[in-house]
Amino acid sequence: MQPGQMAYDRGITVFSPDGRLFQVEYAREAVKRGTTTIGLKFKDGVLLIVDKRISSRLMEPKSIEKIFNIDEHVGCATSGLVADARILVDQARQLAQIHKVTYDERIGVEGLVKRICDYKQNFTQYGGLRPFGTALLVAGIDEMGSHLYETDPSGALVSYKAGSIGAGRSAVNEVFEAEYEEGMKFEDALQLGLKALSSATEEGLKAQALEVGVVRKGEDFKKLNDKEVEKHIKKVE
Repeated sequence: MQPGQMAYDRGITVFSPDGRLFQVEYAREAVKRGTTTIGLKFKDGVLLIVDKRISSRLMEPKSIEKIFNIDEHVGCATSGLVADARILVDQARQLAQIHKVTYDERIGVEGLVKRICDYKQNFTQYGGLRPFGTALLVAGIDEMGSHLYETDPSGALVSYKAGSIGAGRSAVNEVFEAEYEEGMKFEDALQLGLKALSSATEEGLKAQALEVGVVRKGEDFKKLNDKEVEKHIKKVE
């Protein structure tokens, strides 16, 4: 920590002389240290892949959840503090259900993501709070098409064709920059996602240590089971 920084990282509401909020930057560091999380669009949907980072053979892999269903047409994956992510997922689920009850229709993906980001931004502006130490990749389909959004602890959002968050972001994005193509088939997109994840992990891919979620036009958001994931891992190898 720099000597001049000491006075400006105690509270979220205090800007440093060069216009920085250090608590927000620290929250981003928590995301960078999180597990590698991938999202990419394919021809008729969006795909999410998460490395659950199983640190011990004594752990029950199914007890670790990093991909969440928000509504029938929307799901998200997280990197960073999973406990923080659960609060955001609960908030997103409430927003989706309130919209459905009020207007008798599914909430738009962009509108939902903006509401989540507004909620996150509030935690960067008021004393006595701290930013959420998590980033979300939100995947969904609505009348406007398929969507993949990244949100960060500041409350900012960016739409991607393919992207990544977490510790392996740089390695994954290098693979995507070189090989991603719009309009890919689902199988090709999943193979590319697993290949990119493999480039960012030191250990080999294992179905029990991965979560894969997919949403397609005309279908609800769902997770693939271990057997389906294992089949695609063998193709990558």
